[in-house]
Amino acid sequence: MKKLQPSIEWKKRYEEVKNLLTSPVNYAKCFDMKEIQGKEIFILDMGEIEFSTGDILVRDPLVWLNRDEKAYLTSVPRGKYRIETLVVKLEEDHYRYALTRVRFTENVPKIYYEALKGDENLDDVDGDSIFGFNVDAGLATIVDVETRNAYCDFKDKWYAENPDKNIYDDFFAEVFAKNAEENPVYQREGGDWINFKIPNSELSIPMIQSGFGDGRYPVYFGYDENGELCDLVVEYIYLA
Repeated sequence: MKKLQPSIEWKKRYEEVKNLLTSPVNYAKCFDMKEIQGKEIFILDMGEIEFSTGDILVRDPLVWLNRDEKAYLTSVPRGKYRIETLVVKLEEDHYRYALTRVRFTENVPKIYYEALKGDENLDDVDGDSIFGFNVDAGLATIVDVETRNAYCDFKDKWYAENPDKNIYDDFFAEVFAKNAEENPVYQREGGDWINFKIPNSELSIPMIQSGFGDGRYPVYFGYDENGELCDLVVEYIYLA
């Protein structure tokens, strides 16, 4: 399905407010640090994901990921990429996920613009405006639209076969727990992340514990000094 384009009026307004929709944080620098605000930080490799069309979106995979959800206006290079998450150590054996990143190049980002779909209301945008995505199940995912569709096929089939059950409690909870057993570092006992291979597909969908749980979280695209796309970052915890 062809990506819908925003109206001429929306594009004009976006150019007027674009510089207000930047992050004050250079996330690339955060990933190079050893501690932030006196807290130790670590990088967790969550494996590989594929962007087969380059049209991607970030959503809550259990509540807000469906075939009607629009991809971002910015398309990314097609291919397979590592997904990594910056982990903050709050205290002994107590960790939280602060940022998740997918890098498209080795170039150094100089500025981060918020990822948008092209249907946001930009009338009252100011320096504090954040659009982001809603989380109601404490999880986030980054997916290509092809992965989204394969996951929706799987979820629809699962519910058709299990009409009175809950897909997290009766399916994914076990998957999370198993991953926590196999990869216990920076996870709680029940599990805080998975990179789930979708049945009857070669695609996988990551599901990541979103900072402190439910809420609204911003997503940014990073660009180098030449305006070339470098990475995508999901911010769960603000790191000033």
